[in-house]
Amino acid sequence: MTIMQWMKSPSSYLIGLLSGALLSTSAWASDYTNRQEVDLFIDEMVNEYQFTREELERWFAQAKKKQSILKAISRPAERTHTWESYRKIFVTDSRIEKGVEFWENNLATLEKAQEEFGVPAQVIVAIIGVETRYGTNKGSFRVIDALSTLGFDYPPRAKFFRKELKQFFLLAREQKQNPLDLIGSYAGAMGYGQFIPSSYRAYAIDYTNDGFADIWNNPTDAIGSVANYFKRHGWASGEPVIVRTRINNNYNKEILNDSLKPKHTVNSLLEQGYTPVTKLREQEANVIRLQGKHGAEFWMGLNNYYVITRYNHSRLYAMAVWQLSQQIAKAKKAK
Repeated sequence: MTIMQWMKSPSSYLIGLLSGALLSTSAWASDYTNRQEVDLFIDEMVNEYQFTREELERWFAQAKKKQSILKAISRPAERTHTWESYRKIFVTDSRIEKGVEFWENNLATLEKAQEEFGVPAQVIVAIIGVETRYGTNKGSFRVIDALSTLGFDYPPRAKFFRKELKQFFLLAREQKQNPLDLIGSYAGAMGYGQFIPSSYRAYAIDYTNDGFADIWNNPTDAIGSVANYFKRHGWASGEPVIVRTRINNNYNKEILNDSLKPKHTVNSLLEQGYTPVTKLREQEANVIRLQGKHGAEFWMGLNNYYVITRYNHSRLYAMAVWQLSQQIAKAKKAK
């Protein structure tokens, strides 16, 4: 059949029109309309938080499933790198130099936060440096797409991300923002310090006293919010974080990396073959083994190290933040 014959065929012409209409509908249809689990989620938001069904349906009609998000969450750096390769990403000359610059540009705010919350300025700076390169890379995904994708199309952690999606809608309503406009990471984290919605609502503070806690664009609010997060999670001012540790011939390998939260004590670890290179008072501690550039490294992690892991549940992350903070402080002092 030639193209002209096909066009003259009523049945073929009708089929063509219908096919085109279906393709057009498919191209514009939302990934999250007419799905039972989304309808149930909307019911909860209407009944528990007094959202209107119409506004939620309108937002979900524009939410999109992103395969790139599912791909990213399946291979986070904390699971795919050794300490040697992870350190090369985050403890770099560029990040140290930019950290000093960020510190100097926000000197008064960092001094205030350090005094008020007891969190060293360099630790606050390092968190923001690791998370977003000092605010220059806050993410490129719409938060509604990230949290919808992970909440409805990522079964391993769907429950967690649906809770965060609830928190996100509540946050947007409280701040009178359009949830379709807000941008963050592939996991729905936002702003300079990459707070997930529940953390934003719980720990972000208005450090400029202008009536709005803005960690997307306001470095002052971001600095205060990071410091508040650490203080609320138990940061102890003036206490050590982590100490390099020697092992003896009979050290107990079974307790290495056994918990992020300290579950042993300094004295008990001494008895099990671990000796910190710096003398420590008796306190809760863990022993950590990392694969570094020159082989195995052994460390004794203390409460403040655990607090850093509350920001991101990873030993590699906490070590990167700590070492970056020390290098930033050293570079600033040398200027």
